[in-house]
Amino acid sequence: MVIRSLGRTLTALAVLGLAGLHAGGAVAQPQSFPQKPVRLIVPFVPGGATDVVARLLAQGLTERWPHAMLVENRAGAGGSIASELVARANPDGYTQIFASGSVLTANQHMYAKLSHDPGKDLVGVSLVASGPQVIAVAANSKFQSLGDLLAAMRAAPGKLSYGSAGVGSQVHLAGENFLFATKIEATHVPYKGEAAAIADLLGGQIDWAPPNLGAAINFLRDRKLRALAITSPKRSAALPDVPTVAEAGVPGFENMGWFGVAVPRGTPPALIGRMADEIQKVASGAAFRERVSGLGMDAVGNRPEEFQKYINEEIGRWGAIIRERKITAR
Repeated sequence: MVIRSLGRTLTALAVLGLAGLHAGGAVAQPQSFPQKPVRLIVPFVPGGATDVVARLLAQGLTERWPHAMLVENRAGAGGSIASELVARANPDGYTQIFASGSVLTANQHMYAKLSHDPGKDLVGVSLVASGPQVIAVAANSKFQSLGDLLAAMRAAPGKLSYGSAGVGSQVHLAGENFLFATKIEATHVPYKGEAAAIADLLGGQIDWAPPNLGAAINFLRDRKLRALAITSPKRSAALPDVPTVAEAGVPGFENMGWFGVAVPRGTPPALIGRMADEIQKVASGAAFRERVSGLGMDAVGNRPEEFQKYINEEIGRWGAIIRERKITAR
């Protein structure tokens, strides 16, 4: 009887042990996470706002954890290559994506053959930081104000060009939203990242661009670029003399960029909550807030349920704009 009971006990323990494994590795327990390095996948090349804020977050978490958070850039297809990689990863917390808003909310509306749905296959952990874009031109541009640029585009529809970080990127959608609001046309020139778009803006290859303020701020401070207007609903403390787009001639316009962490659907809620706790502690820290503020952005660090609600709202909003503008990507 004792031997038979012991056998049943061992069998039960074996079953529990197997249940604690997932795709060859142990399921991370919230209280002990992480037990190895964590990959933070960035959907764009180094140098843009997404990459910069991701590295600040990774640094903060690495300082808190016994294991490092490693930033890995996987650019291409407007962030879809990175989002697919993470969507198909084990839902154990060790592969996360640091995405700009467009990756989670707009790509599913633009890519007809997307092999996954970021809005359904990824789950929000925390919105880390947000900030506006800036309508910018080269320092030697003839456009001295947003009114000058709007007048030139109205006089020659589709002739002036603007650059972005790539089709479907947050910068591209900011530009399209601006054109949607003004009912004016311009030629979109996509680049592989914000840094490349800014380089051509400096060189005069494009007429204007709406980069994230975080990517353009140093060029503006060095007076290599000129800010015509900022897309936030109120002026930025980083550029107090620059009017908002609404102030400069497009009433009611605003467009905020944002950056957050998401994980594969199926990741245990308790683990998502644990990660959100850690992100919140970094985002509320003086060092992180100061660095992010220096980029013209605000640190956030909200809760998973709040972030996911916002993602769902943004999916609906961008779907309407993308259909109206007939934006498609391959």
